[in-house]
Amino acid sequence: MSPSENNGYSAKRYRTPDGAPADIVIFTIVSSPKNTIQKSLPLRELQVMLIQRKAWPFEGMWALPGGFSKETETLRETAMRELEEETGVENVHCQYLNVYSTPGRDPRGWIISHAFFSMVREELLQHRRAATDAADVRLFSVDEALESLELAFDHRDIIRDALDKLKEEVLRTTLAKQFLPDEFTLGELYQVIRTIIPSFQEDNFIRKLKTTRRQGILEPALDAEGAPVYSTQFSQRPAQLFRFTGNEPEWSIYG
Repeated sequence: MSPSENNGYSAKRYRTPDGAPADIVIFTIVSSPKNTIQKSLPLRELQVMLIQRKAWPFEGMWALPGGFSKETETLRETAMRELEEETGVENVHCQYLNVYSTPGRDPRGWIISHAFFSMVREELLQHRRAATDAADVRLFSVDEALESLELAFDHRDIIRDALDKLKEEVLRTTLAKQFLPDEFTLGELYQVIRTIIPSFQEDNFIRKLKTTRRQGILEPALDAEGAPVYSTQFSQRPAQLFRFTGNEPEWSIYG
């Protein structure tokens, strides 16, 4: 008796999915200088990386990197392999997002996808290139991807869900430090948060960062004599510099 039919149980009764792909949402913040006479913070925009499909289904449409898993790998390994095969991007730390199983989401059959997401620095995507079943790979603003592009499968829903998760992460962790120099002004930190969460309005931003429960996350940058360091890189008046201590918060840092 085969293991699949032990004690009257038969695996043949149960249909397995036709495929189990993994998709991955890659976010980044792209910075560019402002063309102004006065000193100012750079322009920052939250962008997402998409591939252009070159085969059925949804040929020519933009989609998330991803593909079908192999029996010899986990779905996380699938996501990493497909990301490298389709875009040339590798060594990215990703987090699990959700499973997507809406009937009819894929015209090829009963396809259940597991999605992952990651927020990476812009320089890690500079050498991206289209490969395998991708005709092109580009960065798009998240607004354009969600509002203007016609995306394949249910990838618009996946990006929306990943964006919601990213907003939680940036308020709960020190994720923002990926997009800041070692020493930065609170204005720069605030701008990174606003780039990810445009609706973020915190009138008492600086005060809350200095409350007892949040102390130990940031510290003033000091010179060799122990005096606070200031910068005029992005402002006419000197602004105090800070840095992350390396401690991770137990709750929301900024909100």
